[in-house]
Amino acid sequence: MGRRRPRTGDDWKLLAQACTALLERLPELVDEHLRELHEYEPAYGRIVPYDQHWQEAHEAMRIGIEMISAPRDSPRRDLEHADEMGRRRAEQGMPLELVVHAYRHAGHLVWDALIEGAAARPGELRALTQAATMVWQAVDTQADTASEAYRATELELRRRTDEQLAALLDELLGDRPQAAEVVARAAAGLDLPEHGRYAVVVLRQDRREVPEPFHRRVRGAGVRFLWRMRAHCEIGVASLADGTDLDALSDLLQGRCPGPGGISPVVTGLAELGRARRLAELALRTCPPDSHEIVRLDRRMPGALVVSQPEMAGLLVHDVLGGLLELDPADRAVLLETLDVWLDCEGSAGRAAGRLYCHRNTVFNRLRRLEQLTSRSLSRPRDLTEMTLALDAFRLTSAG
Repeated sequence: MGRRRPRTGDDWKLLAQACTALLERLPELVDEHLRELHEYEPAYGRIVPYDQHWQEAHEAMRIGIEMISAPRDSPRRDLEHADEMGRRRAEQGMPLELVVHAYRHAGHLVWDALIEGAAARPGELRALTQAATMVWQAVDTQADTASEAYRATELELRRRTDEQLAALLDELLGDRPQAAEVVARAAAGLDLPEHGRYAVVVLRQDRREVPEPFHRRVRGAGVRFLWRMRAHCEIGVASLADGTDLDALSDLLQGRCPGPGGISPVVTGLAELGRARRLAELALRTCPPDSHEIVRLDRRMPGALVVSQPEMAGLLVHDVLGGLLELDPADRAVLLETLDVWLDCEGSAGRAAGRLYCHRNTVFNRLRRLEQLTSRSLSRPRDLTEMTLALDAFRLTSAG
């Protein structure tokens, strides 16, 4: 209630008499208080049942009036009550401005009633005038205490809600199939359609190089993201609007995230997010260690097959590239790079030569040497397939 003055002398007795007289009118004041609050904002009545609100207001105003004339060292029951009410109003969802308005309004109502009651008694009026600063400090402190409690409770409720939503998202992204009721609960909690178009994104994060989570930079029309932070990656669920495809999602991510990352195919419901997450992780595994790309699984199928079967990938490397493995590492790297660039250039030696800064005959010579070392012909489709898969396996698995 602010800094108290010593409670002694006739002024204190007159102040106590005024407060005691006012307590007899308290039910009438509470009725007026609630009527004017509801006229000011009907939401008061929608948020708190009238009978409950009346009892709470009655107790708050009674404690406040009693504290005006209480001894200096009295326990601060008004602030204890304000703290409790601030927390309760936050839990009920009442806007903070309405909580503060109710305290201010009650303070004005009590003060006006005290002045009115003392108008015919000069001694009481003088005592009230001397106590005015203390009374309004009390009202301000009560409102501040309720506000602090409200904000603390609101923060705790938000944290709990965030944890609950994160748990729902984790369930959907998990490995186990989800029951229909779990999916329905997650859809309601996350405000997502149970049946809709979704893709999952997995972004590998190097915290030494990335000062903030990727998702803070990702915004785009037609896509709504929900993100989960993990120890070494971020997992994003992308809800795709009609007309938004994987090309648009990939372009959005490539422009804002350093990668590497993997994007799953589109799935058609929340129940499929666990499978989509596994496919996005598989796409990510097709990125070489030094890659900064964000890749789509539907465009990395051969590499995905290789990394999903590491034992077979090792056998493929040794069977197809066995002769290359015996070369000097620098020599081997030149031949494999030539094959990689030639494949990227769709079998054009001229374009590959431009990329490699060499003559096209050099490209032909290197490719012929590869054919000799692998006992395979790049002109035969089956051999070409084996060479391509072996190249992916060499670069993406421990065999390389």
